[in-house]
Amino acid sequence: MKSFTLPDGLEAAGPPTVRDGVRLLVARPGGLEHARFAQFGEFLAAGDLLVVNTSGTLAAAVDGVRSDARPVTVHFASALDDGSWVVEVRPDHGATGPLDDTAAGDLIELPDGVRLALVEPHPAGQSRLWQARVAVEGGVPAYLARHGRPIRYGYVPAPVPLAEYQTVFARTPGSAEMPSAGRPFTHELVTELVTRGIGIAPIELHTGVSSQDPGEPPQPERFHVPATTARAVNTTRAWGSRVVAVGTTVTRALESAVDSVGVVRATRGWTDLVLGPQRPAQVVGGLVTGWHAPGASHLQLLEAVAGAQLVEAAYAEAVRARYLWHEFGDSCLLLP
Repeated sequence: MKSFTLPDGLEAAGPPTVRDGVRLLVARPGGLEHARFAQFGEFLAAGDLLVVNTSGTLAAAVDGVRSDARPVTVHFASALDDGSWVVEVRPDHGATGPLDDTAAGDLIELPDGVRLALVEPHPAGQSRLWQARVAVEGGVPAYLARHGRPIRYGYVPAPVPLAEYQTVFARTPGSAEMPSAGRPFTHELVTELVTRGIGIAPIELHTGVSSQDPGEPPQPERFHVPATTARAVNTTRAWGSRVVAVGTTVTRALESAVDSVGVVRATRGWTDLVLGPQRPAQVVGGLVTGWHAPGASHLQLLEAVAGAQLVEAAYAEAVRARYLWHEFGDSCLLLP
């Protein structure tokens, strides 16, 4: 996708009053249409399958103090298989990026006497994210629930309750940041979709932190595509209906579960899949998404589903019509 400039004033500064009241741009080869998210069901057909992410958002930001007495904020990104965590360490409140002087062996004191130790960059060769050891009775998610707060970036000036960072689909806490494409859905809208004959199936992908540098690929993420969802996706496609992913997280999970002949299999583990020109989507035929910042790796994923021309047209129109960006902003439905 060609580079674009995000004008001032288009970053959503907080949750909308009505979840499904945000704007929805529907982008199809025949043109672009403006709507409200509450009208979402009008743009799908009976027999289509909507796949959603059931990962819940953690209160993943915790204040701490470095051994040199400097205050910091730790963003807990992902739990690794050996019990350690991937973290990002930032200056305390209001920082626009991570610390640039962290080193292996650094210690950070967290609330309740918990000590976090940086082990090594994760993945090796970079210094933004770190593998860290932290021993907490009852586990880190429970600790975050007591002492953490949602990760919040500078375009959201005031604290927002954790409940506002949960989607109606959230079941298992594990995401550092909200799988935000699902946020505009309400229980009433889900009921309407079901009555229209639109299927809904779950996957789980726990998101890491999204503060990548421009062009930086997404980090590996833990995911699970259950057998029932794999079967629903394959059946939907066999009948000629559309599989619509709610978000880049769902797209990444489903496409990571595709075998060599294009069939989705029940899969559990970690994915480092990067979708783009070299790896287009094979099973996802439509995508619900928020609006991503210039240079974000998610833009290549959108193109992998919908093609560069449709994505560019949608973004140009969103800028012209002053849609709102980021997790509390407006939405797009790409139907190539």
